[in-house]
Amino acid sequence: MGERWGKEVELFYSTYVNKVDRKGRVSVPATFRSTLATHRQPNLVILFPSFRLPALEGTGSDRMEEMQERLETLEEFSDEHENLSQLFADAHPLTIDAEGRVVLPEKLKNITGVTDEVAFVGRGATFQLWDPAQYEEHSAAVRERSRRQGTTLPPRPALRRPE
Repeated sequence: MGERWGKEVELFYSTYVNKVDRKGRVSVPATFRSTLATHRQPNLVILFPSFRLPALEGTGSDRMEEMQERLETLEEFSDEHENLSQLFADAHPLTIDAEGRVVLPEKLKNITGVTDEVAFVGRGATFQLWDPAQYEEHSAAVRERSRRQGTTLPPRPALRRPE
């Protein structure tokens, strides 16, 4: 668990590859469903195209509300506001059925190149959906870039001592 937006939140961990059936249904990993269940709308997955990658970004209702609050801090008619508000126009709220599945719209499958399998990739407060082969290439490239750049976590903020 972590703390974000003033409350405890569950995080999305690990990578799972699940089958997509002929109707476009795919099982959301149980651990992801558990994390989504902590949101105000527990059976809702929200997917939208990544701005930078051939993947879908995924999250729950609380995170989308938090993103909207942050968007409100921008000048309403600025390019930056328009760029970022596009994610809401492109978002697809999907309801998790009784079997733990969602139906991936054809439009979203086309963005990722997903056909018969999809990789659910945990990214902490969010997750991504990828074509599994494309994700393996991307993951290897990120690990190599991280190694080459000597990537490390930023230090923890200094704790304030009581006065």
